[in-house]
Amino acid sequence: MTSPSPGLRLASLSKSLGGRTIIDDLDLTVERGELVSLLGPSGCGKTTTLRMIAGFLRPDAGTITMAGRDVTPLGPEKRPSAMVFQNYALWPHLTVAKNVAYPLRLRRLPRTEVAERVDAMLRLVNLLHHRDSRPPRISGGEQQRVALARALVQEPDVLLLDEPLSNLDAKLRVRVREDIRDLQQRLGITTVIVTHDQEEALSISDRVAVMNAGRIEQFSTPAELYARPATEFVATFIGALNRFEGAFDGTRVIPGHDVVGIRPEHVSFTPVPMPGGLRAVVDRVVPHGHFNELRLRRDDVTLSAYVAGPAPQIGSVGFAAVSSALVYRDGRLLERAEAVPA
Repeated sequence: MTSPSPGLRLASLSKSLGGRTIIDDLDLTVERGELVSLLGPSGCGKTTTLRMIAGFLRPDAGTITMAGRDVTPLGPEKRPSAMVFQNYALWPHLTVAKNVAYPLRLRRLPRTEVAERVDAMLRLVNLLHHRDSRPPRISGGEQQRVALARALVQEPDVLLLDEPLSNLDAKLRVRVREDIRDLQQRLGITTVIVTHDQEEALSISDRVAVMNAGRIEQFSTPAELYARPATEFVATFIGALNRFEGAFDGTRVIPGHDVVGIRPEHVSFTPVPMPGGLRAVVDRVVPHGHFNELRLRRDDVTLSAYVAGPAPQIGSVGFAAVSSALVYRDGRLLERAEAVPA
């Protein structure tokens, strides 16, 4: 018995625009029912990749396969995919129901079927009460759900979302991303999201592809990306990192030629001496609610630490110790070194 084809497969995908290589021999496999984020800084190629998947751009080389079918030569209207755009692209003069129905009417489906599918989808995204409202009259989060409903009503094999939360305020963004994840899991639909927001990608995804200069630096689970970033770029892009040139002896950074990365939460600070602790001065305190970010200084070296409990006074002296470090050689992860027990 053969295993089912992946939901989406990109093989040796390349694309140049304006004489510049944007995507360089990219491979990516998204399993059926999986939610994957393409994460990276501006200009890394993530949106270009999404537009090639959707069919709005033709790759210079490589193939795109959806549910086992090669869709590389097909336009967007002939692909088993649907896309939610960054600006939602809703018709302001049409009602919510007519916006959702629009792609079905293009297919000339019977009116009764269109009405049934639209109502079912609006019920799924909790917008049936806004059936006859127009987009300018509803909130940004509701507009986002209308755009999502319009994509899902087409019953695509692959759902594509381009920065779907960028137009929402911080609090609403958290709620809507949870709604998207809940819908995606309930429907079991293969989904690809483009985002530059690492928190968004880590919180919503089964796996994340971190992109840089047209290539995938690492494709892994959120937990693995954070705990064992495969490259120095991923380590600095995902979360905060103290970086030093040297080596890690199990207690502290010593002279060497590798790059040592230390997460701020792996730095502890106390006013009393502790095993492996180095004397340091508090230069700055930044409250973050449930923890404080400290800027510690020892001679001409500074170190960030995330610590719980009452914040120490600026200028106070204490002792900092490191529990874990990431060591990179030639930009690649050499080891994750744990502190030697005292």
